[in-house]
Amino acid sequence: MAKISNENVSGAEPRAEGLAFRTSEGAPVRDPFILRVGGTYYLYEGLHPEGVLCYTSGDLEEWYGPVTVFRTPDGFHGTANFFWAPEVHFYRGKFYLFTSVFSSKTGHRSISVYRAESPLGPFEDIAGGCVGMPEWNCIDGTLYLDGEGKPWMVFVHEWVSMPDGNGAMCAARLSDDLTRLISDPVTLFYANEQPQARTGVTDGPYLYRTKGGKLVMTWSNYGKEDYFIAEAVSNSGKVTGPWRQAGLLYERGRDGAGDGGHGMLFYTKEGRLMIAFHAPNDHPNERLILRELVEEENLLVWKK
Repeated sequence: MAKISNENVSGAEPRAEGLAFRTSEGAPVRDPFILRVGGTYYLYEGLHPEGVLCYTSGDLEEWYGPVTVFRTPDGFHGTANFFWAPEVHFYRGKFYLFTSVFSSKTGHRSISVYRAESPLGPFEDIAGGCVGMPEWNCIDGTLYLDGEGKPWMVFVHEWVSMPDGNGAMCAARLSDDLTRLISDPVTLFYANEQPQARTGVTDGPYLYRTKGGKLVMTWSNYGKEDYFIAEAVSNSGKVTGPWRQAGLLYERGRDGAGDGGHGMLFYTKEGRLMIAFHAPNDHPNERLILRELVEEENLLVWKK
């Protein structure tokens, strides 16, 4: 299998109780993130002031829970629109939660990192509230390990803090304990480098290495048919690029799911490569969408 950041996770498989929803009936989740541990899938959900929620499943159809894996503490630095796009990665024997809030510490949207012994938490703050550039609006942080096993954070430098309104995708080296950046951010590309983009949005980065060794990123913006998922490829095979845009993986009309985006990739226990995203892009009407992908010529495509 090609490498993605959350495969081959070992450890216990705790499960939630109480059927919450079924994927086929419309699972009401925005910016979905699925972590597999053995035979159990963990689906993380934000946009809840009480904390970050998780549902579990053994088959990607019936989801149980929720469990509050991070509970908002008294005096929390987040001030509004809590917990955008939470995702959990297994790293050096522990589970790490990356999520974003508007922070009273910086006056900007900021990424936080939390750690737990279990995929169901409880997660504890290890970074003092913010990881990233405090003077920027930073969201959608994702963990990437380079060829030497060194951790990087790939993240969005939001359009709202760019003088021309054109957002960027960035990457910076993380400390080994994931508590701080230890390099200056590198700008990977700008929103308007995607020919079909019509806004400065650069949402939801996720990285995948193909069997042929190419490093691919999925990300989202808005085009003529609203929200979409695009692909970019690193010409060097390194996270620092240079990156080129390689077309759209998903747009409105495919499979009748409406406009959708903010995708992430994972392998099923049977070894199928899947993408999880939400559609339509209309809160609170968005739903979890799961589709199988395959590789063609070092790019990801819909399985026919």
